[in-house]
Amino acid sequence: MRRRTTARCLAPAIAVTLGAVLLTACGGNSSSVGADGKTTVSVGISGNVFDLSIRLADANGYFDKQNIKIKYVTLTASTGTAALESGSVQFLNSSPTGFLSALSKKLPEISIATNGGGNPLGVVVSDEFAKKHHLTADTPADQVAKALASSTAGASSANTKAEAGIFLKAHGVDPGKVKWVSLPSPAADKAALTKGEVDWFITSEPIPLQVQHQGDGVVVADSAKAPQWAYAQAGYGQVVVAKKSYAKSDTALVKGFATAVQQATAYLGAHKSSDGKVLAAARKTLPGTPDDVLTASVDQVKWPTSAKQDAAGWKKTLTFVRDGIGAVPDASISSDDWTNIYLP
Repeated sequence: MRRRTTARCLAPAIAVTLGAVLLTACGGNSSSVGADGKTTVSVGISGNVFDLSIRLADANGYFDKQNIKIKYVTLTASTGTAALESGSVQFLNSSPTGFLSALSKKLPEISIATNGGGNPLGVVVSDEFAKKHHLTADTPADQVAKALASSTAGASSANTKAEAGIFLKAHGVDPGKVKWVSLPSPAADKAALTKGEVDWFITSEPIPLQVQHQGDGVVVADSAKAPQWAYAQAGYGQVVVAKKSYAKSDTALVKGFATAVQQATAYLGAHKSSDGKVLAAARKTLPGTPDDVLTASVDQVKWPTSAKQDAAGWKKTLTFVRDGIGAVPDASISSDDWTNIYLP
């Protein structure tokens, strides 16, 4: 087994249909209090490793202690904001790109916590390409980047394509020399690689590691080898978002939710990815994924002890999203768009 150590898988295709349903839902607050006195809230998740903090908070009883029950709704990047705005979900586990895009549309949303940092991405090359260019999981970044020049690459996201470009340029390789193939999903990336239609692709974990686990490729770059993707440099990660009106309408519940999430991220930061509780929650987060792939994916995320945000961190994130990958050219954020008042 080749050694290696997430990024963001797109949600299953069925989520697109679900999203269409959510768009038609009536607005407002759909949380409800049961006979047991616990409030059920709907949480939008994306089916990626960053959902782990919420899954763990649920499994470890942190939400239960706050008298909260969780209903999970799997969404895509294109349907998450619509679901939040319609009131179909009360909380959205969002990428900074999604949140900043919502703000650019003047939507009244607020980030109440940060629950993971970094870009758990993987560049996976086909076995044939790896052999031809003498690449392994331990090959230095410079050598990897030079091998990728003048190759054929697959990408299912403009963001991940841009992040690949950042890696290549950092090692003197012009991304324009790469022949890019636009694919509809990470699953299509994988299919194109195994069919020999592309030499490599980049996407969020765990798919690159799964390809490697199955013996169909070699992961030659991740956030450890590409510090340009890591939390320290990019200031990128995951945030918990709510509508401003909802956050104001039930302060105690929002505080309880944010507190439980912070407890979970603190647990993740203090325990190994092979910890029994972490691994159990990871299996629910990414069902069907081999344990070695799960632990390696979890290891790529910076789990914060505190879910607090600050202006310096958002400035770094804004620079990465707007200028680094060009995802939201008109992105901006002010102190009115994020808060720590709901955290313990």
